[in-house]
Amino acid sequence: MTLHAEFTVEPFTAGDPGPHVQAAFDAATAAGLDVEIGPFGTALEGDDELVVETVATILRAALEHGATRVSVQVETTSD
Repeated sequence: MTLHAEFTVEPFTAGDPGPHVQAAFDAATAAGLDVEIGPFGTALEGDDELVVETVATILRAALEHGATRVSVQVETTSD
């Protein structure tokens, strides 16, 4: 199954993402997934097991680096 996940890390200041946002982005890209940064969040897509593991890593990284909130949406996509 393929999953699409989108996450937003707060607090967020345009032009100055902070270490908590950078840590989340780094965790997402380290998994080898294609990561797309949008105006309201960051998206990734891939195999369900890898996406679920990566989302858990993103949460840990963001919170460990000062995030006050991480919002995550995950949905299945058509294969």
